[in-house]
Amino acid sequence: MTREDEIFKKLKKGDESGVAGLVELYYEDVLRYCMFRLSDRYLAEDAVQETFLKVFRYFDDYRHRGRFRAFLYKVAGNTCIDMMRKKRWDPIPEDAAQEEKGIQKTEEREDFLQIIRKLPPELGEIVFLRFSQELKLREIAETMEIPLRTVQSRLRRALKLLRTEMEQGGEGTGYKEESDKTEIRKGGRAK
Repeated sequence: MTREDEIFKKLKKGDESGVAGLVELYYEDVLRYCMFRLSDRYLAEDAVQETFLKVFRYFDDYRHRGRFRAFLYKVAGNTCIDMMRKKRWDPIPEDAAQEEKGIQKTEEREDFLQIIRKLPPELGEIVFLRFSQELKLREIAETMEIPLRTVQSRLRRALKLLRTEMEQGGEGTGYKEESDKTEIRKGGRAK
C-alpha cells in the first residue's frame, strides 16, 4: 500500500490528519508546477492553496483509483488558468532570484526552464511535467485532457526541437532549423 493509499484510507474514515498528509505529500510539486505556469511566486502560492481547497471541497465526490496525482495537476492547471484570467501582472524577470524552502534552484534548472519556455506552451508544459515533475505520460494526458498518443507525439516533437536548440549552442532566436528554414509556430507545427 502506497503512502497516498494510506492517506486516502484515513480520509475516508474521517481522520483529518490525512488532509495534512496529502498536502505535505504534494505541496512542493504542485507549487513548482504553478510557478512554471504563472511565473510569479506569490500568485503560484495562492494557486496551490486554491487547488487544495477545491480538492478538499469536492473530496466526497472523488473516487480514489490510484490517479490522484493526475487529478491534482489537472485542478492546479485549471486554477492557474483561472488566476491568469482574473489578474494582470507584470511578470517577474526570469533572472530574479526566487528563494523557496526545499527547492534549490541550480543553474542547470534555470537553463532548463529558459529553454523550455522557448517552446510553444503546449510542448513546454509536457516537457516540464515529464522531466521536472516526473509525471508518467498517462498522467500528463489526464492532466492536460488530451489523448496519450498526442502527449507522445508532442513530447517527441519537443525533444527534437530541444535537440536542435542544443546543437545550435542555445543561441537560436526561437526554433528555426537552419537546414530547411522551417519555423515552428504555435501548436508545434511547421510553417
